[in-house]
Amino acid sequence: MSSEDIAIRVSNLAKCYQIYDNPRDRLKQFIVPRLQRFAGKTPKQYSREFWALKDISLEIKRGETVGIIGRNGSGKSTLLQLICGTLTPTTGSVETRGRIAALLELGSGFNPEFTGRENVYMNAALLGLSKEETDSRFDQILAFAEIGEFIDQPLKTYSSGMYVRLAFAVMANVAADILVIDEALAVGDVFFTQRCMRFLENFKTQGTVLFVTHDTAAVLSVSDRAILLENGSVQSIGPAKQVCEEYLAKYYAAPRFAPPKQAVNPGLRGSETHSLSRHDARVNFINHSNLRNDIEVFDFARDTYGFGTGGAVITSATLTDLEGRQLSWVVGGEMVRLEVEALVKVDCSNVIIGFQLKNRLGQVLIGQNSYLSYCLNPVAAKPGDVVKGIFTFRLPILPRGSYVVDAAIADGTPENVTQLQWLHDAFSLESHASSIVDGLIGLDFDLIELYNENAEVVS
Repeated sequence: MSSEDIAIRVSNLAKCYQIYDNPRDRLKQFIVPRLQRFAGKTPKQYSREFWALKDISLEIKRGETVGIIGRNGSGKSTLLQLICGTLTPTTGSVETRGRIAALLELGSGFNPEFTGRENVYMNAALLGLSKEETDSRFDQILAFAEIGEFIDQPLKTYSSGMYVRLAFAVMANVAADILVIDEALAVGDVFFTQRCMRFLENFKTQGTVLFVTHDTAAVLSVSDRAILLENGSVQSIGPAKQVCEEYLAKYYAAPRFAPPKQAVNPGLRGSETHSLSRHDARVNFINHSNLRNDIEVFDFARDTYGFGTGGAVITSATLTDLEGRQLSWVVGGEMVRLEVEALVKVDCSNVIIGFQLKNRLGQVLIGQNSYLSYCLNPVAAKPGDVVKGIFTFRLPILPRGSYVVDAAIADGTPENVTQLQWLHDAFSLESHASSIVDGLIGLDFDLIELYNENAEVVS
């Protein structure tokens, strides 16, 4: 890949901060070690090092959209600030090609004492626009921000949402080549957020986007790739769906556990019992679509069941009609029954079983769990018990294509839950919807009526 194809190149990047236990140690660090060196003594350190980022290397191509995810304190915002040049790296380098427009922490690049109008001109100048260029785009900026007469009021009178409106409006109108966004859209109202997402979808066709978020749905919706940071280091770089699954596993603080080396078909008896090869098991899974009782199915591409403590094993997950006939393809609008069965390995006081239906991008379309239905009369289980969750509902109409279902079993309450097992892609199904679905899902309308109250009555 030529350097012309690279929008952002980060090489061996690291950022270290000096941490002081109290303010006077900062003054001591500035004076005492110098005197000790002058006296021929070993200098004493009054600070300790904190490495916010450690040896980060990555490349982002022109026209690519990349999401950065990770827990609080993992180094996401620090990485963006180093890329934008608002922080100086301790070691390593950052190369960028083209104009960068950044929306970092709330209020970054703004002076609260200045009016909105003055901040627009100041911020645009920081992004490389001349006064004449800002003059020509000011009306567009004001229309995008929709803050009206507040444009001539000091920013210290603005709400957090108004801050973001103005900052994003400037960023959207400076003809940038690279957009860098750090969680800023989380404070906007739903209508403004939708406008920003439409802008990003349009910008993706011509520019590069790098953004930080905790919203895996946003990553799956707009990203080509994702980067998972943990404790200042890159844990994973890859397709958005794969990286988001790893993030969810870390979010639940649950260790992954390895799959068995062989998958055995207990439906065969005596001399017929044999171990399925990885290829045979994969073909069986694809051909049958649904995870059945007669074969343990796992994610062959990634060698993992998913994540969890291992306190339970999901042994079956199926989708059937109300008569119990298993479905591997659907149209939508029909009544279905989704059943998840699990073998419990630990004592549980409040079993929760749930599922999520996802499209091919990993976006969650529908999901449900048993907690609300049984929170007043919790279902307990002990090691060796088999528990089953059954969900009966009318399936929404799905656009034509492939879908997967995640299944999960947990113990506790939403505030204090232990994830026993989360099974990614427990089974797949195909939608053969014959009608055009305008959206992620469609509804089966009983009646659609159209009237013209002013039309003449024809006898």
